[in-house]
Formats: sequence, structure tokens, C-alpha cells
Amino acid sequence: MIQRLQIRNYAIIEELTIDFSGGLTIITGETGAGKSILLGALGLIMGRRADIKSLYNLESKCTIEAHFDISMYELREFFEANDLDYDEQLVIRREITPSGKSRAFVNDTPSTLNVLQELSSSLVDLHQQFDNLDINKVSFQLRLLDALAENRPLLRQYQAGYQQYQRNLKELAELQAKSQRASNELDFLTFQLEEFNTAELVEGEQEELEEELNRLNNAEDIKRVLAGAYQQLNESEVSTISQMEEMLQALKGIKNVDRRVEQLHSRFDGIVEELRDLSQEFETTAEDTEYDPERATEVQQRLDMIYRLQNKHQVTSVKALLEIQERVQEQVDSIGDLSGAIEKLQASVNEQKEELLRRAETLSVQRHSVVGQFENKVEQMLAQLSMPHAKMKVDINRLEELGPTGFDDVNFLFSANKGGRLQLIKDVASGGELSRLTLVVKSLVASAIPLPTLIFDEIDTGISGDVALRMGDILRKLSNEHQVVSITHSPQIASKANAHYFVYKKEKEDRTVTEVRSLDTDGRVYAIATMLSQDPPSESAISNAKELLQNVS
Repeated sequence: MIQRLQIRNYAIIEELTIDFSGGLTIITGETGAGKSILLGALGLIMGRRADIKSLYNLESKCTIEAHFDISMYELREFFEANDLDYDEQLVIRREITPSGKSRAFVNDTPSTLNVLQELSSSLVDLHQQFDNLDINKVSFQLRLLDALAENRPLLRQYQAGYQQYQRNLKELAELQAKSQRASNELDFLTFQLEEFNTAELVEGEQEELEEELNRLNNAEDIKRVLAGAYQQLNESEVSTISQMEEMLQALKGIKNVDRRVEQLHSRFDGIVEELRDLSQEFETTAEDTEYDPERATEVQQRLDMIYRLQNKHQVTSVKALLEIQERVQEQVDSIGDLSGAIEKLQASVNEQKEELLRRAETLSVQRHSVVGQFENKVEQMLAQLSMPHAKMKVDINRLEELGPTGFDDVNFLFSANKGGRLQLIKDVASGGELSRLTLVVKSLVASAIPLPTLIFDEIDTGISGDVALRMGDILRKLSNEHQVVSITHSPQIASKANAHYFVYKKEKEDRTVTEVRSLDTDGRVYAIATMLSQDPPSESAISNAKELLQNVS
């Protein structure tokens, strides 16, 4: 609940403080005295955008500060989620500098307007005539029905199960996607592995094949050159070897006369022997060398396959390809079959869904069971508030899929006039009608649903007398369960207050300012009497005011 509102340098407010009671707080005053300014200041606390034009003194900072007791609102998780310090005594502050810069603070921690809006929505329910009120929201309409049907324990069980069901659905989808990815990956890896296995690569074969192909492609030159060399060394008329043998024989004849010649003879003898071996190898190699086009084609195809694999995998050796083949084999071996886990989780999800359907059915049945009585009570109370032809219908339809609250889609349909077609509330209700409908609906569930502070701005528009008195009774009854603040022009409603504030204008030397004062019993009598007649009020008006105050229950 809101405990205090402090305003400095805002609009025509120089400085004022309002302390709110825990029951029904009434704010009255002359038209134009500044009641709407109070709501504007409260709107800043609720995260509405600021305007430098709102400054009372353009050379000073504007400050709006609101104090709340939030011990009953279960907001600790919200504070933790938004990195805010939690305290049951909450202070929200807005500042507007002369330069136009606006800042927001939650317990002295800087905050964004989005966070402020979300937080304040749990603290203040501000009803102004042409606002889109929460009664239009399906989520709130469901809360009302569940409160009347006493669905809270079952709904908590359902929502806990639904959250687990959603987590399992997500896990199942992830497993299925992972399985599909694994299947696709396995297909690709298996294809690669089959390609490697078919290739039957052998480390070092690339070099051997390249050498063989080069030999085959140059076979004729090899044969011609080696045969010529053999011919020159052995079979020509003046063959090289025969000439060297003659020289060797000559050296042999003198090798014993000179030690140096003996050494030369020995060395030359080795050379001649080496030439004889070479000539034999020339002959053998020449005879063994033949051009084989089929083998050349076979070797070329093998090399082309190796080159293609190297290019595909961006490597330059068979050894690197073999390493890749080994890694691919390891990946294939590591990919497990997820079908068992998927089947098990799918069975669990199906079982959870069946249980959720049973609970959703029970929730729906209990919601339907309270609809008739709820519609009748709303219509009866609206008739008491000068809306005798108003009709209310709760339309519940079944959704195709389960949702966070079951499978019910709820819409409140409304008609304010005799013979009017029932339509969605947002499409048919005027501001005053909507305010009265909201008051009635919330008063019916006040004890069963945790509502924030309810602020009604001129909910009494267009009513007076006994109707206003009955509206005041509803507000007073509602305030027994929740903090209620009402800005009103109705003396009947004003008489129901636990605390009564009077807003007025005060003339200062250079300008007019808005002031607020708390009224004691005499002050309330005078203010209500003035609302009944004129200022100063007549004796009969004062008497009527006292009677109204005495009849407050």
C-alpha cells in the first residue's frame, strides 16, 4: 500500500505531502484546484514520461517521492531479477532537472522506466475515466473467475505441472533436433569414411606412384639413352671399357717399379670394374624398361583420386589424409543413438499432458460453476449504481492447446443499455460505465484476490443521491480488504472516508499554488456541506453532512 506521497516543484505545487490511510482515502476540492495534478505526479511514480513543462520553478529540480509498504506483495523475486535492493519499506523517486533530464530511483538505486512501470503495476491500480483498465485483460478476467471458484490451490498445481511440461517439451524438441543433426552428420561422416575406405590409402604411396608415372611417361628416352651408354661402353669398335682395359694392362706392367704407379693402378682398376657394373645395369635397365599405356593410365587415375581427396580436405600428403580418416572414424563411433531417450521423454510428456488435461478440465468446470451467480451479482450491483439495464456475460471458450491457466479463453461481454448487443468491454463501455463496472467486479472478489492500491478518479461522474451513497458503501466495503483512494465530487462518497484530504488553491505574492490539508471532523462536515450546497454552506447542508457522517458503517 502507498503510505506517503511527497511532491516538490511540480506543476502548480510548490511542496506538499500526503499520508495515506490503509482504508478509504477521499480527496475532494474545487474544480481546477489541482486534484488531477496529484494523479499526474503519481503517474510519474508509475513510470510515465516526464515533461520539463511540469516544473513549478524552471530553475529548480522537480522531485516526486512515494513510500510503499510492500510486505504483502511477494515482490522479492522481482527485485532480485532486476538487481534491486529489496526492503519491505519501498521508496520510489522521480527527478526532473531544469535541463529536462529525468531520472528514476527504486530504493535509491537508479532504474529504467520499464522496470518502474512493471513494478508500479503491482502497487497502484489507477482508474481514470478513459484509461484501458485491467478488467479488459483476459488474464485479469481469469484471475477473477479463479478467485470466485476458489481455484487457487488447483491452479498452482496445474501451473507447476505446466511449467515442467513446457520444460520437457523444450528438452524433447532439443533432443529431436540433436538427433536429426546427428543423423545428418552421421550420413555425411559415413559418406566421407566410405570414400576413405574405398581409397585404401597407404602412407608413402603418392611419392612412389609419382615416380612410377614419370618413369612410364619417359620409358622410350630411358631405354634409348641407357642402351646407347651400354653400346658405347662395351660393343663399339673402340669401346670405352676395352680402351680402359688396355690402359689398365699397361699400368700393370710398371706398377712394381714405382709405389705411386701401384696406387694409381689400384684406383684405376676400381674405376674399370665400376664401369663394367654400370654397363651391365644400363643393359638390364634398358631391357626392363617398356612403355605400358594401361599401367600409366592406372597410375594416373590413382594419383588423380589422391589429389582430389587432398584438395577436398585441403591437405598435401597421404599421411594427412590418413589422419583425417582416423578422426572421421572416431566421430562416427562417438555419435550415439538418441532414439531411446527420445522415446522415454515422449512418453513422459504424453503422461504429463493427460494429467494437465484432467486438471484443466476441473478448473474449467469450477469456472463455469460460478459464472451465473457472478453475472447476476454484477448486474444487480450495477442496477444499484444507476445502470438498471446493464448486462454482463462471461464467455468461456475452449482453446485448441493448453496454456498457462488451462484451456479456457475468457472474455467479459457487456452492454450498458436496454436491448444493447453484448460486446467486449473495451469496445462498448464508456469511461464512467467502465469505472463502475470495475468497482463492482473488484468489490465482489476483494477478499479472494491480492489487488494493489485502487485509485478511482471521479468514479461518481453522472450519479448522485442514493446511487452515490450506494457507490460509497461499495468503496467502503472494498477498502476493508484493500487500500482505496477516490477523487470525488460526491458528498455521499466523501462521507465514507477513513481519511479525507481537501485540495485547494492558495494565492501567494507572485502566483497561485496548490495545497492539500487533512480534514478533521469539523473540516469534513464543512467540506461535505459545501459539496451539498454552497460555500459557505447553509445550516441545513451542515445538518445533512453530519447525518451522512453519522451513518457511515
